[in-house]
Amino acid sequence: MKFITTFFINSLLWAGALSVSAQDPVLKDTTAAVLTDTIRKTPVNSSSSFRSKISYSAEDSTRFDFKNNIVYLFGKARIKYEDFELDADYIRIDQKNKSVFARGSYDRRNRYQQRPIFKQGSEPPATTDSLAFNFETKKGLTYGGSYEVEGGFIQASQIKKNEFNEGFIKDAIYSTCNLRHPHFGIHISKGIVTDKQIITKVAYLQIDSVPLPIGVPFGFFPKTNRRASGILFPTFGEDFSRGFFMRDLGYYVGLNDYWDLAAYVTLYSKGSLDGRLQTRYMKRYKYDGSFNFRFGSNKVGLEGTENFGTNRDFNIQWTHTQRPEVNPGTTFSASVNAGTSSYFRNTGAGGTYDPTQLINNTLSSNISYSKSMGLFNFSSSLSHRQNIEDHSVYLQLPSFNLSMSTVNPFDSRDRVGEQKWFQRITVGYNARGENTINTKDSLLFRSESLKDFRNGIQHNVPISFSTNVLDYFQFNLGGNYSEQWVLQTIRQRYSDSLRRPVTDTVPGFRRAYDYSFSTGLATKLYGQKNFRKGKLLALRHVMTPSLSFTYRPDFGDERFGVYRSVQADSTGRQQRYSIFQNSVFGSGPSPGRQAMLGFVLDNNLEAKVRSNADSLTNTAKVPILRNLSFRGSYNFAASDFRLSPINFSGSTALFKQKLDINFSGIFDPYQLDSVGTRINVFELRRGRLARLTSFGASTNFSFNSEAVKSRNNNLQNQRQNLGALTPQQAEELASISRDPAAFVDFRVPWNISAGYNFQYSKSGLESTITNTLDFQGDLNVTEKWKVAFVSGYDFVQTKFALTSFSIYRDLHCWDMSFSWIPYGPWKSYSFTLRAKASLLQDLKLSRRGSHFSSY
Repeated sequence: MKFITTFFINSLLWAGALSVSAQDPVLKDTTAAVLTDTIRKTPVNSSSSFRSKISYSAEDSTRFDFKNNIVYLFGKARIKYEDFELDADYIRIDQKNKSVFARGSYDRRNRYQQRPIFKQGSEPPATTDSLAFNFETKKGLTYGGSYEVEGGFIQASQIKKNEFNEGFIKDAIYSTCNLRHPHFGIHISKGIVTDKQIITKVAYLQIDSVPLPIGVPFGFFPKTNRRASGILFPTFGEDFSRGFFMRDLGYYVGLNDYWDLAAYVTLYSKGSLDGRLQTRYMKRYKYDGSFNFRFGSNKVGLEGTENFGTNRDFNIQWTHTQRPEVNPGTTFSASVNAGTSSYFRNTGAGGTYDPTQLINNTLSSNISYSKSMGLFNFSSSLSHRQNIEDHSVYLQLPSFNLSMSTVNPFDSRDRVGEQKWFQRITVGYNARGENTINTKDSLLFRSESLKDFRNGIQHNVPISFSTNVLDYFQFNLGGNYSEQWVLQTIRQRYSDSLRRPVTDTVPGFRRAYDYSFSTGLATKLYGQKNFRKGKLLALRHVMTPSLSFTYRPDFGDERFGVYRSVQADSTGRQQRYSIFQNSVFGSGPSPGRQAMLGFVLDNNLEAKVRSNADSLTNTAKVPILRNLSFRGSYNFAASDFRLSPINFSGSTALFKQKLDINFSGIFDPYQLDSVGTRINVFELRRGRLARLTSFGASTNFSFNSEAVKSRNNNLQNQRQNLGALTPQQAEELASISRDPAAFVDFRVPWNISAGYNFQYSKSGLESTITNTLDFQGDLNVTEKWKVAFVSGYDFVQTKFALTSFSIYRDLHCWDMSFSWIPYGPWKSYSFTLRAKASLLQDLKLSRRGSHFSSY
């Protein structure tokens, strides 16, 4: 095409059609003045005139031919006439014939540059090698034209336009590749482009200028000014248990500017099948979301044996986000992930083999609505939790919360001066309602499950007062009143036949209440040790101790009507139970009087060192221990086990604060007997403070912080320019922002990240330990090749976790990837080759796998 275009331009230059030669001398103006003229420059005796004024300018020079009524513009020339705009290195305006001609120029290396760029009306800008256009007839002719359309690009050696806004193209190619010589595309010999349709003669697929025997003798393509629909090409590979596969063969339907729909199917050679129905919706500046329904039918076992069968599973995912400015004070959001417990295991996470989904043991959903009403705030939600291991399901259908902002009832709006002590009293109110059920997924949709719903409303009225004491202490005093309303309670009776108590559910409204009083005192203590030598200048320790005392009467007393007695066995032994035992808020007020002293000790330890990072002080603060907290309580009214277990937690950082380590645990101050039963004897009698019953530590680290920061900054800059993007590009950028890990970034030369988790727990004489390391990363072997891996190691079981390797090749306008899981139940490999969106080409990103991740 370059040869044809160059030959055609040179021919016209020789003939004088594009040349300025003797008639159009090239004038050099070293001042690079920009001249602007209007139609008044046209000679008065001219027989032709434009309907509107024409504005033009040139950076190099401008020449007027008054005899022939022609204006010549040289060097970054520009004209504007009505809705027509044109930029080029050279422009010739023929005012007599009401026409314009434009072309580029050759630099010293014989490279054609500063091609004409024109725009008319609402059409996208187009680039050409040269063009001629008549303002009166509205006819035009371009050579080597290129313009963007719906995320793709059309390039043609000749484009002719008539007065009916119809374009005639010759020797054209359509591609998503934005290079001057695209890597691939559909070659069109001749065609007609209108506002509503494209009609072509012979069209065939072309890759790297090599025609393929895939084409049509003619074509008719409607232009509906909406998303195009079409076939989605699959990925091929092999699964260890299900055989060879053709994954995600699908069809995409662009319903309108706000909705789209895609249907996928994956076929396996051993008879299994996976399907997916996905829709996305978005209304700019209002809301966006997606709905994904996945199902699987997987063959298990050996055909002809007893264990042979078919597992049928499904999964539903729905996300919805509403922009806050749509309805200030009101929010609505949804995040739903529900389905059969065995879906991810039986289908390999829908064929993606994503390790985060394969090892996930829970599914959860939440749909929430909230509204602010001045003094009150209302929120409501529908939620769901599902355990994949034991198949249990917990539903909240629905729950609501009504809360009142804290008020000072004894204060005055017209108060002058400081508050008096009674004006500091604050009162609040909160109401919470719930309707829940806890069952198995196999029983969830049965009619008898409706009887298992538990519901009720709980009210809380907190009252508090706080003030400073002796300038160093914070003193607070308060109380809380709580009341529960339920629609069913229980009664227990002894069964002679079963020789144990049985429980009956009694419908009807019942209420239970409790109240408590509390007081507290808190302060801060500072300690510092200075050093004269070395880089260490000082150590600073900040302690925040606080004490609180809470009193609560014994609501297990019979006068409150909450607890009753029932015969426990045939011996006549009696046991106590709460009539609110199965209520949604627990067993109601707990029995036993409380006179509890609570204590909390928060610690922060930091060092002050010499550093050249701060040019003003030459010092820097380095945290050593952050938020090291110890919490516990002592109940004076309890008959035994008065001291509660001591909980502790904190964090620290290593390697110049780049590696954060979080830890937590529990100390039990009481002993165990020989069989592992907790006894009311302190560990101090054995010479130690307490037993460690639980400890956990975790950390995540990465060695690519600067590279990732650069990528995030680039994405942020792209977000700020959303107005310059097409709706398709804006949608693609939104998906990148939501899940950057779903894309491969070739601008990051290497990336290694890992997470370490250690958990220790001891119950009785038995202890369990979890000790795992998860790691992943990628490496640019060359500028266009990247290798990635995901794996982990279990130090307790001494074996590797799910491991996968991937290879990516940047083909500019193509994605090529190969993924391999070498061992395990999801042993497989896959190969993908497909065209990618133009925005990904600009960002140098490739999409991982077929959906979220190929792992």
